[in-house]
Parts: sequence; C-alpha cells; structure tokens
Amino acid sequence: MDELNNKPELDEQSSETNESEQNNLMDNNGIKPRIHPITAALIGLFGGFFLYQFVGGVLMLLVFGFDLKDAPVNSMRLMTVAGEILFILLPALIFSKIFYEDVGHIIRFKFPKAEEVFLFVIGIAVLIPMINYYISIQTYFINVWSVSSPFVHAVKSFLDKLNSMVDQTYSNLLSTKSILDGLFVIIVVSVVPALCEEVMFRGFIQKSFEFKLKPIWAAVITAIFFGLYHFNPYGLIPLIGLGLYFGYAAYMSNSIFVPMSLHFANNFMAVIFYFIFGDDDVINSTIDKNFNLQSSLLIFTGLLVLFLVVIFFIKRYYEQTKKV
Repeated sequence: MDELNNKPELDEQSSETNESEQNNLMDNNGIKPRIHPITAALIGLFGGFFLYQFVGGVLMLLVFGFDLKDAPVNSMRLMTVAGEILFILLPALIFSKIFYEDVGHIIRFKFPKAEEVFLFVIGIAVLIPMINYYISIQTYFINVWSVSSPFVHAVKSFLDKLNSMVDQTYSNLLSTKSILDGLFVIIVVSVVPALCEEVMFRGFIQKSFEFKLKPIWAAVITAIFFGLYHFNPYGLIPLIGLGLYFGYAAYMSNSIFVPMSLHFANNFMAVIFYFIFGDDDVINSTIDKNFNLQSSLLIFTGLLVLFLVVIFFIKRYYEQTKKV
C-alpha cells in the first residue's frame, strides 16, 4: 500500500527530471530539438557521408563507367558540384528544419563585421604556410621511418596508393586549357565546397554538438570527421587542424560566412599554387631534394607562435566586443 501511495510522487519526480533534461537541450535562443542533438549530429555525419561518398560514387560510376580518366572533365566537374549541393548542402538544410525548425540559427546565417573576417583571414594566411611546412616535416619522418621499419614501410606503401588515387582525382578536376576553364575550376573546387561543406559541418553538425558538449569538444569532434571525410591520408592532420580553426571561427563569430570565407581562401590558394607549380610540387609524398629539417622546424615553430598571437588578438577582440 505504501508503495502505491508513493507512486504519484515518483511520477511527479520523473516528470520533473524529463522536463529538466528537455530544458538542458535548449540553447540560449530557446530552441528545443525534436530529437537528441548528438543523434542529429550523427545523422548528419553518417547520412551526409553515405549520400556523398557512396550514392554519389555509384552515380558517378553509372554515368562515366569505371575508367574515370577518360571521362569528360567538365561533366565530372558538374557531377562534383551536383553531389556537393544534393548530398551535403540540401541534407544539412533539411535536417536543420526537421530537427530544430529554426534553420537560420542552427546554420548561423548572420553577416559578420568586416573586422571579424579580416582577423580570421590573417589567421588563415599564417596557418596555410604553417601546414605546408608541417606536411614537409611529416613526409620527412615517414620516409625515414619507412627505411628502418618494415611495418611503417608497408603502411606507407598503402598510403601512397590512396594518395595516388586522390592525386589523380584532383589532377583531373584541376587540369585547365583556358582562363574560362580556370574560373570553372575555382567555382568547383573553392566556392562550392566552401558553401556546402561549411553549412553541413560548421553549421548543422557542430551546432548540434554544441547543444550537449562544450564548444571546444564540438569543434574538435566535427574537425576530426571533417578530416576523415576528405579521404586524404597524408593530409588528415592538416585537414583536422583547418577544420578546428574553421570551427573556432564559426563559434566565436556565430556566423557561417566566416568559416566559409576561410574555407574558400584555403582552397583558392591550393588551386592557385597548383596552377603555378603543377601536381608534382603540390601533391607529393616524397622528400624534396632541397628539404632542410632544422630550418623547416624553425620556420614551423615561428609560424605556430605567430598563429597563437593571432588567436590571442581574435579572443581579445571578442572579449572587448562583449563589453561594449
């Protein structure tokens, strides 16, 4: 009898607990997710990955066959653009609408101030050469270790095959015969990925994680998946680093247009360097004959310190902005 008499009290406590959990899922704008935000983020990650990499890949094979080298280049580029829009951008917008209702808040559709963009662009201007030096140092050690370790040599051989596939894919997309071709390449490789991937990763996915995780962990987890998503074996750590900086920019500015600008700037510089130096100097897993480890480590450290200084000024800018 006592147990029965206590049941309404237990039900009331359970109701209060459920209400408390729901309140914890509301951010400072009062948005109430329709499903658990972590679940929503995982749906975005695996749904987008499956749609773009597998469904898009199957469609590519059905249209062009298995010999992609002989496929019409412009048709491949159009398929790449279509895949980004249909399988990354649209799912991010649809998921935001279904799971959160307020698409603009989740994706961070807010125009930033010019000084915000300027500060973060200074950061990417330092980060890009720093990453290039890191890749050179990484390549040096991988090659050295592969000589003395059969295991590392086997792993390197496997990674070289993957890297060769990535290299061939990008070489086909980036090859140009005219200025018009070059402009089309910039749209395909720089503009479209910056728009579509940032809406999905720094918009829907990272914002979903932010409902339940600390902002730094939301940005780190999103950056890791961003790096894995690109299937670039030697560029994994640099891509994670870039993704983390994009995530930091998205959180601090609360504007998707800032990481979009940074993403575009990074891809645009990669395209320009490719046009100037060609694939042999840009996408490489062998040691440069003129490489000097000591000077590279010194320059990398100097750039890292400079980058941290930029981060300090960015943080101070937002601290002062909040006081105003």
